[in-house]
Order: sequence, then C-alpha cells, then structure tokens
Amino acid sequence: MQPLVSIIMGSLSDLPVMEKAAKFLDEMEIPFEMNALSAHRTPAEVESFARGAEGRGIKVIIAGAGMAAALPGVIAAMTPLPVIGVPLSATLEGRDALLSIVQMPPGIAVATVGIDAGMNAGVLATQMLCLSDDGIRSRFADYRGRLSEKIVKANSQLKELNYKYKTN
Repeated sequence: MQPLVSIIMGSLSDLPVMEKAAKFLDEMEIPFEMNALSAHRTPAEVESFARGAEGRGIKVIIAGAGMAAALPGVIAAMTPLPVIGVPLSATLEGRDALLSIVQMPPGIAVATVGIDAGMNAGVLATQMLCLSDDGIRSRFADYRGRLSEKIVKANSQLKELNYKYKTN
C-alpha cells in the first residue's frame, strides 16, 4: 500500500493529538504513514523527508508542532505539496504554536487547523484528496451525511425533554 498522506510529529508526546488524524484517515481508507521528525533536532532528516515526499507519492503532509512550531513551515519551504499544520498546546495553551504556524512569509503557505485539532487535519487532508479520487469523495460524502444524521437524532431527543416553559 502506497501512503498518500504523511503525518509528522516532533515526538511521541504529540501522538494523542496526531493520532486523531490517523484514525480519521483510517476510517476514510486512506493510506498514510506516521513519523517523528524535529525541525530543530533532526533538520537534515526533515529536509530529506520534505524534498523526497512528492517523489514517494505523498499528496498531503500533516505536521504537528508545539512551542516554536517550526516543523510545518520548514517542511512547506522544501516541498510543493500542501502542508497542514496542527498547533499543539505544549505551552501558552497552544497560542504560540498557532501564531508560529499561521504567520508564514509570503509564498510559503501552511494550511492551519485549530489548536490540538488533529482530526480536522485529517478531514482537510481528505477533502484535498477528494479533488482527484472519486472513491475517497464517496466515502467522505457518506461521513458528512452521518454528521447531519447525528443532529437530526439530537433534535429528536431534545423534543422528548419536558420543562415547564419549554415550547417545542
């Protein structure tokens, strides 16, 4: 199986957030790989990964980072592939990482999801892949349909609640 998405994290301590992306990609039947790389501790490996990702068939990169949060931007600087940054709440409730990832210089873009929003990174990667893969598009459409079913069910349950002044 050839991975289409690469999930990169700075260390195993990032796994609880980043595995949410992995679980979503798994649900969507999208092959992916997971690796730990550090922009500061393994810069040569980051460069090798980023420059070689497209040639290995990777279509989207998800990179999680906390604190200085350089990893997504460094990867984006070395590949034409779309990079999705996941700011991690390692310090300052993740606001420092969020600002580091979204404040990229002109010409080096990193799509950024919310703080600790690993699942949404998986969703966004899936949406990108939907542009060129009908099977993924179909599975994603089914997923989106199930989301609306949850709300319909919730409204049905809310109708059953009785309060003296509740009008519906």
